[in-house]
Amino acid sequence: MMTDNKLAQHFAAYSDWRKALVDTICDYRSWLNEQELNDAQVDQRIQQLLDRLREDKLNVAFVAEFSRGKSELINAIFFANYGKRLLPSTAGRTTMCPTELLYDTSKPTSIMMLPIETRLSDATTSEYKRYPDEWKTVTFDVDSNDSMVKAFKEVSRTKPVSLQEAEKYGLFDPNSADDALNINKDGSIDVPCWRYAMINFPHPLLEQGLVILDTPGLNAIGTEPELTLNMLPNAHAVLFILGADTGVTKSEIDVWRQYISGTRWKQKGRLAVLNKIDGLWDALKNETEIQKELTKQIKTSADLLGLETDQIYPVSAQKALLAKVQKDNALLEKSRILELEKALSEELIPSKKEIVRDNTRNEIEDLINSSQLILDARLTGINDQLIELRGLRGKNEDVVEHMMSKVKVDKENFEKGLQRFQALRSIFSQHTNKLFTLLGMEALKAHVHKTRETMIKASFTKTIRDAMDHFFSELNERLIASDVQIEEIKVMMDVMYDKFAKEHGLRKSEPVAFSTLRYQKELAKLERAYKEQFDTAFNMIANEKMTLTSKFFETLASRVVHVFEVANQDIDNWLKSVIAPMESQVREHQLQLRRRLESIKRIYKATDTLEDRISELEAIEKSIQSQSNDLKVLRMHLQNALAFDVEVSAIAA
Repeated sequence: MMTDNKLAQHFAAYSDWRKALVDTICDYRSWLNEQELNDAQVDQRIQQLLDRLREDKLNVAFVAEFSRGKSELINAIFFANYGKRLLPSTAGRTTMCPTELLYDTSKPTSIMMLPIETRLSDATTSEYKRYPDEWKTVTFDVDSNDSMVKAFKEVSRTKPVSLQEAEKYGLFDPNSADDALNINKDGSIDVPCWRYAMINFPHPLLEQGLVILDTPGLNAIGTEPELTLNMLPNAHAVLFILGADTGVTKSEIDVWRQYISGTRWKQKGRLAVLNKIDGLWDALKNETEIQKELTKQIKTSADLLGLETDQIYPVSAQKALLAKVQKDNALLEKSRILELEKALSEELIPSKKEIVRDNTRNEIEDLINSSQLILDARLTGINDQLIELRGLRGKNEDVVEHMMSKVKVDKENFEKGLQRFQALRSIFSQHTNKLFTLLGMEALKAHVHKTRETMIKASFTKTIRDAMDHFFSELNERLIASDVQIEEIKVMMDVMYDKFAKEHGLRKSEPVAFSTLRYQKELAKLERAYKEQFDTAFNMIANEKMTLTSKFFETLASRVVHVFEVANQDIDNWLKSVIAPMESQVREHQLQLRRRLESIKRIYKATDTLEDRISELEAIEKSIQSQSNDLKVLRMHLQNALAFDVEVSAIAA
């Protein structure tokens, strides 16, 4: 049974909303197939939309210095219903490597761990995710708590290595007094066995798409660029855990400012948690004195982190876990975990839902409008035929012949228009090729390779900085040049739609605007991150600059490649949405002209009576009108599915 908390209820409601939306889109797709209104392009767009909704994830990251009770907090919020600590949580250093908890139905219930030795290569953990054979896999039995606890302990396993080796991994700084304290008597130092761990686990929330990221101590954050450039900035919520017993330390202020609340990342869903408030519960003090001490702690923490006091959530994770396991409501209330869960669910899920809803709504509107355009074209074609045929009632053969030659002329004119359309397609392809030359992955990878070479050869900080500045400025120039190309395509298509609307009565479809601004903003964030990280890294380890710089650059490059992959896919979809309505209308118009000519020929040759043909067309007209009504109903169902909001109180009831 899932822990009865607000977060679980809100998340279940969000998942139900997403599933209902997927079902409604599937209904629309089935209807298109039944009515023969679907084509390969439309079907591909629907498939991409469904994949996006089904693979939708909600990422929550937990960040803390060692011994702040971070693993205990994850246990209390998500895993209390197992009746014991699932994630290891003992005094001292437990979570030694970043750990992702998620559920992927295609993989067994297991823990996959990436050996620490992979830190010697420049490849990012995201890249390693493509090569499962590089990871060590430990399976466990989800019905046996002991089996799970034993497997989870493997994540925090350490091993002694020489100081030189630890330094190569970026896990020992010879100038750090703190690191010197951790040296063993024999001169070795303990390092984590694993660089990264992924726990694949069928927990109800994880099954619905929640991903929990448990990060190691703060000193490890700066040495794994993947965390600072990818995982933390892209998490939908980051919980920064402080200890009521330690107060806010200088390193915590630095990490909060640089990696969590910095200007370069989104501010939503960034929460500070003051844990271990049970340390203030003193039997010799009354409730007022305890509360006064806690208020003072919260105010100090808020001032140091630049937050309002209501943005700091005081909790006792250990007492919350105990209260949930023992079903002690009074202790649960006192632990104040419910306030944190409420904040998480009310801040996190509605903003996530809004993003998904907006993206889905635009795509659905576009698809339904395309279906409507085809139906309108069919209806117009049938109406034209009916007007012609009704006009033939009581007329002689000459009139029928004249009508036939008129339709032939229309057909010939349209075929000339078709030649123009083919020429337009050819120009459209040229523009498209030019656009993909600017944004293409080949050119980008060559640019990444060239920058990497320059940095490897560089012996001065300035050369590295210049190489990176050039890297970003060229990428921006490409995006700006792409916008010019996109505008040219849009203007050209506008003119063509106008022409076809005037000459052949086709419905004018307004090509939607498109801009690369969102990708420029993503690059600007990454550039700011690089500048901040670069300065920090060089202040810390001027002598060891190359290992961290190359690792940092690989992570940065993989993020840039990701931004460009998304841009390529979005632009490809936009190009299809610009040309597809015209293609389908041209196809329909051609079909209708052929049918009109066929119809009149058959009447001329007396193989069909005029009245039979009129009746046949009237039946087709009725069926198209009925399809239009169906489409209106489907549009309404999709709008209702998008707008649907389940009251969480109703779910709880």
